[in-house]
Amino acid sequence: MVRLKSMLARRARMREAGKVRKGDAMDEITTPRPNDLEAFWMPFTANRAFKAAPRLLARAQGMLYYTPEGREIIDGTAGLWCCNAGHGRREITEAIQKQAAVMDFAPTFMMGHPIVFQAASRVAEITPSGLDYVFFTNSGSESVDTALKIALAYQRARGQSQRVRLIGRERGYHGVGFGGMSVGGLGNNRKQFGAFLPYVDHLPHTHAPEHNAFSRGLPKWGAHLADALENLVALHGDTIAAVIVEPVAGSAGVLIPPEGYLQRLREICTKHDILLIFDEVITGFGRLGTMFGTERFGVMPDLITMAKGLTNAAVPMGAVAVKNEIYHTVVDKAPEGIELFHGYTYSGHPLAAAAAIAAIDIYRREDLPARARAMEPYFEDALHSLKGLPNVIDLRNFGLVAGIELAPRPGKPTDRAVRILQRCFDAGVLIRTTADIIALSPPLIIEKPHIDRIFTTLAEAIRAEAA
Repeated sequence: MVRLKSMLARRARMREAGKVRKGDAMDEITTPRPNDLEAFWMPFTANRAFKAAPRLLARAQGMLYYTPEGREIIDGTAGLWCCNAGHGRREITEAIQKQAAVMDFAPTFMMGHPIVFQAASRVAEITPSGLDYVFFTNSGSESVDTALKIALAYQRARGQSQRVRLIGRERGYHGVGFGGMSVGGLGNNRKQFGAFLPYVDHLPHTHAPEHNAFSRGLPKWGAHLADALENLVALHGDTIAAVIVEPVAGSAGVLIPPEGYLQRLREICTKHDILLIFDEVITGFGRLGTMFGTERFGVMPDLITMAKGLTNAAVPMGAVAVKNEIYHTVVDKAPEGIELFHGYTYSGHPLAAAAAIAAIDIYRREDLPARARAMEPYFEDALHSLKGLPNVIDLRNFGLVAGIELAPRPGKPTDRAVRILQRCFDAGVLIRTTADIIALSPPLIIEKPHIDRIFTTLAEAIRAEAA
């Protein structure tokens, strides 16, 4: 409390001297830190370690975060894979403010409001032709659970009620709802929570550094791994409703699909009348150099989940884009009344809808997917300049996503990567780690000097943690 009063008094003296004006940017970044970090149970965080040595971000603009002390941090992760257009976009801020002044909330259960229909139309304009119906959620986790439920409802509506089985993939990440955890394949996300959905099975993952280490773009080896779906069909017969995969697995450590893998998966799903769901929560909105990964790979799924970049992370929002046939089967074959008994209080929230429209307008006006594609070769070369550094055992990239896999310290898994993260933060660069893998996914507005700074800082940190 004494420290808090001292900082407040200092700020007041600076205002009196004309060095800081109330409400201006400098005032915001010198706002005192919370004097008690205990109340917030932080997600996916080592709470005890963080609260002993916190890393705080106070504001953001463009490619930069700022600490409470005003120190610049280059954002190498687009926040959490989500601020694709960079931070502090005026158009999005103004859209949210305008909508909040007009109407803060309206329900979408048996009611509606104009801007949510406009937002759905705007999303349908940028999804592949034929995926023209949009169900809004509030996050990627909710989008995945929604897509799984729609898949099951569709199979039942068309007279295939025996199709109750859902197929995920090892090392897949599909959020933290029980549906997403069930089809997901990350052990640490599952082991604390006991039972999951029944009737779930998993494909093998595609990560094969013994064949594909240091690949640039799509690995050459591994398309045949999709044939494991044939084995699951042989085992489970016609009980499989849907397969869900990430076009590029992000949270598992940037796992790039082999050439031809997704195409083969699509062929097998079509052959056996199985729905294919692409989880594009990370790969959507320009990350791979096209608006969605489906375009980059030339593979058409039946449903696409999205979130993160949908609003440039300004307001939480997710969505599921659905093939027209799926929508019409569920809706047109239902008895009179509610066709799908599913939804969320905040589905299509007015402020989120306003943010989504503004964000999509930016992506299209500035053609950020094409900008990402143009920057990809420079980003790739910078990444692969790290080859040969101590303990770097693999480098992989696609679009503006990169993974740097490190040899773990004996008996101390994750320690090396976490220490590199801290060194980078201290040097003014934000990265992300999962196990002993560093993941990069910068905003699509990144410039070459930012790329140089990120990888120079990373190289220095990797060398410093060589032992």
